[in-house]
Amino acid sequence: MALINDGSTFSLRTGKWVFEVFLNFRGEDTRHSFLRLLYDALVEKQISTFRDDKVLERGKPIPSELLKAIEESRFSVVIFSKNYATSSWCLDELAKIVECRQKMKGHTIFPVFYDVEPTEVRKQKGSFGEAFAKHEEVFKENLERVKRWRDALTEVANISGWVIPKGQESEYIEPIVEKIFKTLSSIKLNEGLVGIDSRVWEVYSCLKIGLTDVHMIGIYGTGGIGKTTIARVVYDSFSNQFEASSFLHNVRETAEREGLAYLQEQLLSDIFMERNIRISDVDNGVRLIRHRLCNKKVLLVLDDVDCLDQLYKLACKRDWFRPGSRIVITTRDEHLLKTLEVDEIHRPKELSSEEAVRLLSLTCFGSEHPPEGYMEMSNHVVSYAHGLPLAIKFLGSFLDGRSIPAWKSCLERLENNFPTEILQVFQISFDSLQEVEKETFLHIACFFNGEDQDRIVEILDYLELYPKIAISILIDKSLLSVSLDKQLWMHPLVQQMGREIIFRESPKFPWERSRLWLPKDIDLVLTDNMGTKAIQSIVLDLPAQKEQLDSLRFIKLSHSRNLVRTPDFSETRELERIDFEGCTNLIEVHPSVGVLKRLIFLNLKDCTSLVSLPSKLEMESLEIFTLSGCSKVKKIPEFTKNMERLRELHVNGTAIVDLPSSIEHLTSLSLLNISHCKNLVHLPCAILQLELLRDFIVLGCSRLATFDDHESFPARKRSIWLWVEEFFKGSCRRVKSKLS
Repeated sequence: MALINDGSTFSLRTGKWVFEVFLNFRGEDTRHSFLRLLYDALVEKQISTFRDDKVLERGKPIPSELLKAIEESRFSVVIFSKNYATSSWCLDELAKIVECRQKMKGHTIFPVFYDVEPTEVRKQKGSFGEAFAKHEEVFKENLERVKRWRDALTEVANISGWVIPKGQESEYIEPIVEKIFKTLSSIKLNEGLVGIDSRVWEVYSCLKIGLTDVHMIGIYGTGGIGKTTIARVVYDSFSNQFEASSFLHNVRETAEREGLAYLQEQLLSDIFMERNIRISDVDNGVRLIRHRLCNKKVLLVLDDVDCLDQLYKLACKRDWFRPGSRIVITTRDEHLLKTLEVDEIHRPKELSSEEAVRLLSLTCFGSEHPPEGYMEMSNHVVSYAHGLPLAIKFLGSFLDGRSIPAWKSCLERLENNFPTEILQVFQISFDSLQEVEKETFLHIACFFNGEDQDRIVEILDYLELYPKIAISILIDKSLLSVSLDKQLWMHPLVQQMGREIIFRESPKFPWERSRLWLPKDIDLVLTDNMGTKAIQSIVLDLPAQKEQLDSLRFIKLSHSRNLVRTPDFSETRELERIDFEGCTNLIEVHPSVGVLKRLIFLNLKDCTSLVSLPSKLEMESLEIFTLSGCSKVKKIPEFTKNMERLRELHVNGTAIVDLPSSIEHLTSLSLLNISHCKNLVHLPCAILQLELLRDFIVLGCSRLATFDDHESFPARKRSIWLWVEEFFKGSCRRVKSKLS
């Protein structure tokens, strides 16, 4: 925050302080002694300091640029000395400083009593009393001005400060500068950085400053979670406790753009404050770093590291550094930190809802709470961002100054349009993946977020994606996490990034995308028969109140190699035909298919990975059911009494051991194909009661021996039994025979 002076009042404006320290002093007392030492020490600490070196021209008013400098300074250091009060200029500056302290939150005064006692200043005694006696004579027409000076002296003299005897100036410089530096760091810690205190102190506790070992810690997490911000505040707050320090920002991007030698030069320049360091090659840079840093206790931050080579060339081993040094590494890849064997790994937490609203409000409105009418919309924005500071700041900046209707419109747009600025941050992690890992990531983002890890591994295993290692890599790169109950969880914005990648494959035409999950897109593709080779996977989770698939009659997804499981069919009551032939990675048919009352045709031929079917079928309209070639199906569903229309049942090439006795309910069955069922041991006698059975196809059933309980059949059926028995005992040829 800074202030704008309109002549009579002050108003707040958003922005950074121009100066961190304003020095108020009497030149003839301090310019060539205490002031020079203090100013040099502040500059050495890189504290931005304003010092007016102009010689006072008696009678002239204080220049406007000095007033502006006071307004734009975070701290004022007021140096009281013997002749301080003789200067109306010094007193006018002091009155202005006190005014800023009273009217502007954050302006801090540090008083220094150089060769004077605080009581002399507070009560205007001694040299201060003598000076004010003259002021009251000179300014007798403007005693209000003198009163302002007196009030200002009294107020500032009541603030705790340093009392410095003449001749001992150098002993006090370091503690004064240290106090200013720590206070400045503390303010930076809290100003505009919501929730930063606890997060910074968590990292600080990991650093274990004070121990004599060389300590390495890692901060890792997804893009936009605040890793760099936390590391920066830690660096700004505690770098003064080291002999030297360096913050290498955005190592990944800088290494790509400038090379590692450039980063080595920057590191050595920061540590030794030398501008002209040149490194001919990276290996030479490693030798220089090892040779020169071993004698300094340093704080080094390597920000946004994404490969081991960067670490090996900048801060590979602890013996490169003097004992007491600390190295902080921020990254999206936990595996790098484990490989380097850092001492501790810290993963920042997302902002709580309360923290997120506060950050949004500060970004949008410059206050800690949204104004009247904006609270509900703020909660919606925060809900979208899911605690990610980057997203909150981006949205807050975008919404700044906009009306409530504009906020609503923005939120509606976010549902279908992922902001490019946020997408780019997340896509850095995605682009670093191998193709198999990208496929795994996209499957989880589109279909499986929040589902059981073992279940996901089982499904993706059928797609030959090596999911165990792929999921491990995604977790290391902060794109996935595992909950305590073994569910894989992806941050909603990371998930949206993955889905956006699929959407951008073909923004206008869903049938040209590799994955479909939105009911409206699936409805369009299936209803209009728009399936293409581009479609690899479809997963549909129907809502409780379904409006998008009421009239769907026909689903044909034959030879969809990456189809893993079917959708829930509960709300597609009008379906008449389903064709999944040749879906070689389909492992599950949803149980809801078994109650589709209007379904006539169900084709699962050559679904060679299929293992899960409904336990029973209640499909009163079903006429043809095909499981031919489903080599992993060990058990077929039970049939209920209302399945009187089923005419053809093909279970040839399956792994079934027997047929259910409920086959007796298939009274209209005219064709039964059980050939090449090599595990089939026996058949239910109910088959012999099927009056309309005309085609009974049996071939290659090498283990089949008898019917169940054939002795109990009536004599008129005995001829059928003998014929089948003779066939199974001797003949291995295909039989197609009319039964009587």
